Amino acid sequence: MRIVLFGGTGQLGGFLTRWLRREGHTVQIVGRSQTDPLLRWDGRSDGPWMNLVDGADAVINLAGRTVNCRYNWRNLNEMMQSRVDSCEAVGRAIERAKAPPPVWIQASTATIYAHHFGEAFDEKNGVIGGKEQEVPDYWAYSVAIARAWEFALYAANTPQTRKVAIRTGFTMSPDKGGVFDMLAGLAKVGLGGPLAGGKQYISWIGDEDFVRAILHCIEEDRLEGPVNFTTPHPVTNRDFMGELAKATGQRLTFPIAKWMAWLGCIFLRTDIELMLKSRRVVPGKLLETGFVFTQARWERVCGPMVERWKTGKVLAA
Repeated sequence: MRIVLFGGTGQLGGFLTRWLRREGHTVQIVGRSQTDPLLRWDGRSDGPWMNLVDGADAVINLAGRTVNCRYNWRNLNEMMQSRVDSCEAVGRAIERAKAPPPVWIQASTATIYAHHFGEAFDEKNGVIGGKEQEVPDYWAYSVAIARAWEFALYAANTPQTRKVAIRTGFTMSPDKGGVFDMLAGLAKVGLGGPLAGGKQYISWIGDEDFVRAILHCIEEDRLEGPVNFTTPHPVTNRDFMGELAKATGQRLTFPIAKWMAWLGCIFLRTDIELMLKSRRVVPGKLLETGFVFTQARWERVCGPMVERWKTGKVLAA
């Protein structure tokens, strides 16, 4: 297949590209840092890059400002604009294509669901967040970003192209700079205890399953609209960090109070919402269409992932 990938220079795009190319697919990465004018864009404007979409077998858009930052109004606005603008630009390219791609896979996020500790949310019963009473008001903006992102996808005039919004949880890979790299580093130095009680749920997906699920979405015509990219087995922060501490060989761990987490987020230049929001999300549509997870349970994935992290064995390298 010939696949056009937007946002292919980040962590997800990196191991996705390596896997696809290893499997013999042609991946054309469109990005801001490309020197080839045919592959370069600014994330919002029309340009020569639009010709690549014509005749492609699939388009994948992962572009958008990283969420791993302080959630001040400037950064939140940049997150909103980078996601909506890039999505609208891809939509215009597909609309103008003489031979539009049969499928457009668009990044979204499991953060769109409400902060929740009860029954797991799938695509059918999931409650969209933004109106929870017990969380900081600014958390609603992350949901607003996700909703605007998906609205831009569905509003695009691309009747010949199937659209899939992948609502992705925390993606676990040993690549440097990712969420697993940060958490494993904390666990290794004894900071692998439960965070603020540890009852909040973490919905996650392994790197290999992420790539396989992308290919499943390309090949499975029944998949359309929102698709949860998480394992069927979300875990609490307490259990997640407990397994991680054990796998890194750190027996002495300290629970992290909320005030400590606030200070840590300032030091790490990230936001506490990423750590405290409870995302209990499961992949209804993937399972219904026959997808089989190879990295389903955290207690089985954590140890091998830590070994890959220690040795630098990234996916499809």
